[in-house]
Amino acid sequence: MDIRLLRGAEIVPHIADLARLRITVFREFPYLYDGDFEYEARYLDTYARSADSLCVLVLDEARVVGASTALPLADETVEFQRPFVAAGWEVAKIFYFGESLLLPAYRGLGLGVRFFAEREAHAHALGRFSHCAFCAVQRPADHPRRPADYQPLNDFWARRGYRHHPELHTEYHWRDLDEQEESAKPMSFWLKEIAA
Repeated sequence: MDIRLLRGAEIVPHIADLARLRITVFREFPYLYDGDFEYEARYLDTYARSADSLCVLVLDEARVVGASTALPLADETVEFQRPFVAAGWEVAKIFYFGESLLLPAYRGLGLGVRFFAEREAHAHALGRFSHCAFCAVQRPADHPRRPADYQPLNDFWARRGYRHHPELHTEYHWRDLDEQEESAKPMSFWLKEIAA
């Protein structure tokens, strides 16, 4: 496998592959996302326009099989910033992790740990952030589409040093696989202090 670290506009040649990867992986529980390629391309353009963004790209014989993204929260959209602003956090001090995506055959090989390590190292190198943060969808334990063998990633995130902050929450809208229209999905944030 080939792991590449892309910064800012270096992501542009890979946007189509990343959009397809996001649509594929996010169809799974808990996101159940009925993806839209045009939306994904617009979403990923946010990372291309941020000079300090990072994309950790995983390729297997030139095929994109995994990726993880991050950028300063100040370069994200208002929707991502709003919970922090409302709670009195300094947006300029937060480095935001977008997603970690791996096709099923490539899970369990340590790449998830690598994704966190590379993004944290990038935030440290930029030298102006106190915390790294990401958000996760909140689905009820009895959700009808929850697979019997589903394992939440909470313990994995906690082992990386992240703490759940349920007071930092928001809603994002997308269409689930069984929905005709978009609906609001509750999201909450996890944070890790990285300041020296």
